[in-house]
Amino acid sequence: MPTVIPTRRSLLAAAALVLGLLALPAGAPMAHEFKAGAIQIDHPWSRATPGGASVAGGYLTLKNTGTTPDRLVSATAAFAGKVEIHEMAVKDGVMTMRPLPDGIVIPPGGTVAFKPGAYHIMFLDLKAPLKEGTKVDGTLTFEKAGTVAVQYAVEGIGASGGGDHKAH
Repeated sequence: MPTVIPTRRSLLAAAALVLGLLALPAGAPMAHEFKAGAIQIDHPWSRATPGGASVAGGYLTLKNTGTTPDRLVSATAAFAGKVEIHEMAVKDGVMTMRPLPDGIVIPPGGTVAFKPGAYHIMFLDLKAPLKEGTKVDGTLTFEKAGTVAVQYAVEGIGASGGGDHKAH
């Protein structure tokens, strides 16, 4: 077996990588993506909840890389008694929130963003508070792509989702 001797360039690259990782703030979320068939699931996240809270929202981006539509039909989470797909909208100055029992279609080549104030996953009857810096398990079920396990990164109580989560 040949002996491998690292070059100065490879040692400098490794040192730069380590220093870059050390420069990340403690608890900084890292990118996490999941895939189910043609559906790419980008950065599922939720906000931390105060003690006694019974609900939380789940946010993520769904990208359909396929040539046919698919539908998110349901979601589950062990940390919640019930999970629903919701839509929040403002019409004539009135905010409404409603469950989408038929789920939501992700068009071929399209993207659907689940974010505060819009589509979201609603976690009801929380079994414990969601703690910032942790990840909580759930599943998403698609009509064609099937069921995929995901982890929601729990961000700060005031997180807006306005940051570039792809960069994490």
